[in-house]
Amino acid sequence: MDTKAGESSGALGRADASPAGAHAAAGRRQSAAARAAHEPPVTVILSEESGVQLGLPDLWRYRELLYFLTWRDIKVRYKQTALGAAWAVIQPLAQMLLFTLVFHRFAGLGSGDVPYPLFAYSGLLVWTFFANAVLNSTHSLVTNTNLITKVYFPRAFIPAAAVAAGLVDLGIASVILAGLVVYYNVAPGWGAALLPLFLALAVLLSLAVGMLVSATTVKYRDLRHALPFVMQFWMFATPVIYPSTVVPDGWRQVLALNPATGILEGFRASLTGGAVDRALTITAAAETVLLLAFSFYVFRRNEETFADVI
Repeated sequence: MDTKAGESSGALGRADASPAGAHAAAGRRQSAAARAAHEPPVTVILSEESGVQLGLPDLWRYRELLYFLTWRDIKVRYKQTALGAAWAVIQPLAQMLLFTLVFHRFAGLGSGDVPYPLFAYSGLLVWTFFANAVLNSTHSLVTNTNLITKVYFPRAFIPAAAVAAGLVDLGIASVILAGLVVYYNVAPGWGAALLPLFLALAVLLSLAVGMLVSATTVKYRDLRHALPFVMQFWMFATPVIYPSTVVPDGWRQVLALNPATGILEGFRASLTGGAVDRALTITAAAETVLLLAFSFYVFRRNEETFADVI
């Protein structure tokens, strides 16, 4: 028996050493590699004692989902509307006309060397994007209950899609801003290169606040009723329709603690060729990054209970 087994194994070894056997072995290895490539990724669920898992690799793995969620929000926003994307221009334009009439014509509020319509519209453009992104993110998790309770994906993509969808409105409304710059013959100069920086900070600030309020709204639904009042108060605490120079020196330092102040002031200065306050910009950037890290941590910490509470 041993002799026959040795002869059999030797025959198999000679068969594998032959060209046909080597080809068959290579085919088996390729089949195994193909099966492994098509197998779903393994998800390891850790206990709560292991701490909050940020799950950063999942954000990259499911990155295409963010695009589809954003495109869905854009289509839903303008579905069955008479004016469609024109609402992205109507809101800041109507507010600019109203504030120009009330604060500039009637109250005599100045805006320095920048024409007040351009001054007001540039601030309202960024603020409208920020406010709408936060308000749309507030109830984004609640309105996607069926999606959250059925499949797994990074839940942070839901408020992130609400913020990304607002970029379309921002781009459309920017056409009016470009027209005002040409109409008033304003030369931005080299400072215009900083405009993407301040727009990126506005997006990150919107995402930070949006994730924080959306995670809180899952448990406390009355937040979505109180948030419009908070955003209205926040608007008047930010130099959107008035220059920061009209604020007394003692309160100007308090105003600088608002991250939206540095973003709006920097955006407006870059657009109109003014001097960008570096200290104010650095403060706004640092506060935005810290708030984003804190909001993401809070969001991930409460994400495990969304399906049960929502």
